Amino acid sequence: HPSKNSFQKRSPPNRPPDTAHRECWTTPDSRPNRPETWLNALAHRRHAAPDKLITGGRHHPFLPALLAAIRRASEIDLAVAFIKTTGLRLLLPDLLEAVNPPADSGRPPARLRIITSDYLDITDPEALRLLMLLQERGAMVRLYETTASSFHLKAYLFLSHYESGNRSGTAFIGSSNISRQALQDGLEWNYRIDASETDPNSPEYDGFQETRSRFEELFADPATVTLSHTWIDTYEQLRRPPLLPVAPGSNEREKPPQPSEIQREALASLTLTRANGYRRGLVVMATGLGKTWLAAFDSSQINARRLLFVAHRQEILLQAEETMLRIRSRTRVGFYTGEVKDKEADILCASVQTLGRLEHLQRFAPDHFDYIVVDEFHHAAATTYRRLLAHFRPRFLLGLTATPDRTDQSDILSLCDENLVFTCDLLRGINAGLLAPFHYYGIYDGSVDYQAIPWRSGRFDPEKLSHKLATLARARHAFKEWRQYAQSRTLAFCASIRHAEFMARSFQQMGIATAAVYGGSTLARGEALEQLGAGKLQVLFTVDLFNEGVDLPAIDTVMLLRPTESKVLFLQQIGRGLRKDNDKEHLVILDFIGNHQAFFHKPQALFQAGSGYQALADFARKAESGILILPKGCYVNYDLELIRFLKELDGDGARREYEALRDSLGRRPTLSEFYRSGVALGPLRRRYGHWFTFVEAMDDLESTEKACAQRHAAFLGEVETTQMTRSFKMILLEALQELDGFEQPPEVSELARQSLSIFQRRRKLIPDLKQDLQNIDEVKPEAWLRYWQGNPLRAWTGGNRRAGSKNWFAIEQDRFVPAFQVDSVEREVFASLVQELVDYRHAAYETRRKSSSPA
Repeated sequence: HPSKNSFQKRSPPNRPPDTAHRECWTTPDSRPNRPETWLNALAHRRHAAPDKLITGGRHHPFLPALLAAIRRASEIDLAVAFIKTTGLRLLLPDLLEAVNPPADSGRPPARLRIITSDYLDITDPEALRLLMLLQERGAMVRLYETTASSFHLKAYLFLSHYESGNRSGTAFIGSSNISRQALQDGLEWNYRIDASETDPNSPEYDGFQETRSRFEELFADPATVTLSHTWIDTYEQLRRPPLLPVAPGSNEREKPPQPSEIQREALASLTLTRANGYRRGLVVMATGLGKTWLAAFDSSQINARRLLFVAHRQEILLQAEETMLRIRSRTRVGFYTGEVKDKEADILCASVQTLGRLEHLQRFAPDHFDYIVVDEFHHAAATTYRRLLAHFRPRFLLGLTATPDRTDQSDILSLCDENLVFTCDLLRGINAGLLAPFHYYGIYDGSVDYQAIPWRSGRFDPEKLSHKLATLARARHAFKEWRQYAQSRTLAFCASIRHAEFMARSFQQMGIATAAVYGGSTLARGEALEQLGAGKLQVLFTVDLFNEGVDLPAIDTVMLLRPTESKVLFLQQIGRGLRKDNDKEHLVILDFIGNHQAFFHKPQALFQAGSGYQALADFARKAESGILILPKGCYVNYDLELIRFLKELDGDGARREYEALRDSLGRRPTLSEFYRSGVALGPLRRRYGHWFTFVEAMDDLESTEKACAQRHAAFLGEVETTQMTRSFKMILLEALQELDGFEQPPEVSELARQSLSIFQRRRKLIPDLKQDLQNIDEVKPEAWLRYWQGNPLRAWTGGNRRAGSKNWFAIEQDRFVPAFQVDSVEREVFASLVQELVDYRHAAYETRRKSSSPA
């Protein structure tokens, strides 16, 4: 390369110097007192800093630089001629995180402004609807309407003042619009300008300031309008995009998503269950098989006009919004959380913590939504969901979960009328070719004494756990196992930020390219994944950042360096690497396991080993003998120390089985969960009397629950053990609960109507009715009321009881009134205890019906 002071245009061989143009290429040093031209500035800066000009293509794509700038910025201004959905999806996660940073990051939300246009009708309507998701979170999006002019800008401006008092800026001016081709592999030139207030006299500072000033003028231009759903609807109707490409990426289109083989099977099962009259149903699908996609496909196939998607985590809601837009691109998607409340959306994604409150429920008519999806709601208190689901009356309710066995499904099943529509576990997903096979290594974590770490309410003390895990001995042990078994791209889950940083430093000292990424880390999530996919990093150590809501098909090794509190979390973590990828033959799982009950749920989740100690011991013997049934291409190896530990877990009664189930769930089990785990309840009742007496003996009742259970022990005992030849008694109690009947006794006719509606949902119980009432949807109210008065109403008010037995309810002034007092302060707790017993009685009755049915 020529030196800076001798840089000038070279004449081609056998050609005279081009004197007419030479002076504009001459350096300032060779022509005194002449200002430096922009081309010289470009040449000098390119020579000194090769990344000033990003030239695109596979070896110098624009996307990584753009993601890095987004992550550092406190103010983001983008002005591009067109936006394609394919390109926006590459930026969306980082833009969402910029305007809505994680709570533990310590960063304020970034100001985000975007200007795009209707120029040549190239911008995708779906991309505009995705921009509405950003606008809901505080971004400002404007459209330049090109009625009499063109709009051909490609400018990306970033201002940052997070890390110091001085503000610094970066601008990219060039040729890239927001399309996949322009951001990833197209030959696009984008020149980078870096400016800082510490150097206000530099040419780049002036250029950056001028660019920002021009953006401000454009943002306020009368030709720009604020993006709205109405504008998008009109644009979509009038849009006539060019048939031939007019710019790189201008004709990019996402292929319409199609359901997978398993999703098609689930859709057929859902169609059949609705044809059979069911209004609620549960689908169990392993992580990675597309539960949210299934909900979008199903709501589309029944032409649901208004849909409610309910979940407990914002990440799930964000993913749901994007997924719904992929399938139903012409609908308006909105958010209903603590900060954003969009009542008018066609598809409303709502947090149960907000919408589950009475004051929010009352804003919606019971029939406002004709399709409701409840995702992963075993994470939240069942009473919250019961309030929400008791309020709404949709055409269909779909419950979704990845929980692998029925032990964890009892609450969900009760909310879905005991209607398990479809189930597909992880192993079946692998057999179907939808997930990658795994090679699982259960590694004995002998460097950590887990028994010495405090264990409370199904969790380790987080501070003491982190202290025990972030040690040199354990880092060396992890490195040894990783080096022996790992493949190219590893995602490692850690217990804390301190643990992740420690592991990253330890591996770096051993010559491995690693980074720690978490909410608030220097390296952004998008940057980290880009570097891992490109081979610049070998291991990412993370904390609670990739558990759910992100597909990472490039990951070929997962390293579990922390205990997990639940089966679902464990499956979500390994599920990050089970997505199929062209270059991946299988996923390696390095699971570090200690001799503590905190790890028992792992064989239960991955291999369906069962929930009791006896089941775990049986699983260990099968693993030792090599007779586990696995999908093709899968492999399992447990260290002998772990096999010996599990084999010694043969059960010794209800208390140990209860403890095992409690540790597996991370909370106390309900009676229906305990029953479904296979434990015999007869010996428990002979020793303890009733369920809540046993739970109290296990020290698992809160003080309010304990007082309420003792005060109402007689009635709770009656609900738990009352004779049931049919389902009527529990149907009536469930109807009473749904009507808040312990607070305000309902009229008998109202209670009967609510009971009928439960039968209309719980279709499997229809055979309990007499023949002339089994056409449940056509039953006349008068006939039903007479029948209901002669059955459960009579039973609960003492009409069918022996002399001397207690009447638990009475009919007073045509109302169904409890014969006992429930204080207002304990009413919610009491209702929860009653519902737990009702759910158990439904589960036990269903089992009894199946066992008595002819083969």
